[in-house]
Amino acid sequence: MVRRILLGSQLRRLRESRGITREAAGYSIRASESKISRMELGRVSFKARDVEDLLTLYGVGDEAERMSLLGLAKEANIAGWWHSFGDVLPGWFQTYIGLEGAASLIRIYEVQFVHGLLQTEAYAHAVVSRGMHGAPAAEIDKRVALRLERQKALVSERAPQFHAVLDEAALRRPYGERDVMRAQLKHLIEMSEQPNINLQVMPFSFGGHAGESGAFTMLRFPESDLSDIVYLEQLTSALYLDKPEEVGQYERAMARLQQDSPGPEESRDLLRGLLQLS
Repeated sequence: MVRRILLGSQLRRLRESRGITREAAGYSIRASESKISRMELGRVSFKARDVEDLLTLYGVGDEAERMSLLGLAKEANIAGWWHSFGDVLPGWFQTYIGLEGAASLIRIYEVQFVHGLLQTEAYAHAVVSRGMHGAPAAEIDKRVALRLERQKALVSERAPQFHAVLDEAALRRPYGERDVMRAQLKHLIEMSEQPNINLQVMPFSFGGHAGESGAFTMLRFPESDLSDIVYLEQLTSALYLDKPEEVGQYERAMARLQQDSPGPEESRDLLRGLLQLS
C-alpha cells in the first residue's frame, strides 16, 4: 500500500512540475480525470503501460529513473497479507491496514474503547461481537484473528513507535465480563513498558481537552516523500487526510493531548488504580 502512495505522489509531482492537468494526463492513458486522481492517491493498482505512458508525457527520459518507477509500480501491485481477510473487511479498511503496517510512527487518540493494537483476544472478541451483533461466529473469529495479526507489528524487528492517548472513558466502559476487563488493564500496563510504546491516559479529572472531535489516528512513514496521514473512521467508511493544513490541526491536537495527559509512568499508576477497583 505504501508503495502505491509513494508512486502516486511521485507521479503527481511530475505532472504538476510540467503544468499538466489531470484531465490531460487521463486522456493520454485513455482514462478519466478521476482515475488519475485515484492513482495519485495510491488507491488503485497500476498498469505498467499506464505508468510508461505517463512518464513519457511528463518528459521522464532517463532510463534509470523510468525503470525505478516502473519497478515501484510492479511492487505496488503485490497483495499484502491482509488480503486473505478480504471476505470480512471493507475495502476502505484494507487501505488503512496497509498504511498502518508501513508506518514508522503511529499516534492515536481513542475514547470509545482500547485501541485495536492494544486489545487482548478476549476483549477484542467482546468489542467485535458488540459491533457486529448477530454476525456468524466464524466471521467474528476471523475479524479478531486479523486484529491479533496486526498487533504483531508492534513487537517485530521493524516495530513502529506507537504513541497512544486513551481517554479514561475507554478504560471504564466494560466490554466482556469482569475478568476480561481486568486482563485488558493488565495487558495495557505490560504493553506500556515496551520501549517503542508511549501510553498515556487522559483522566476525567482534567475536564474538557483537545480530543473533543473524537478518536483519530496519525501515521508517519519512513519515506521522506510521503506526508503524514490522518485516519478518521466512520460507521460505513473512513476519511484519509493528507493536506498540510488539515494534518497540522490534528498534529496540534495530539501535541496538546500528550502535553495535558499524565506521563507514561503516572498513566501506569492510573491503570493500576483502575485495576484495583475492577
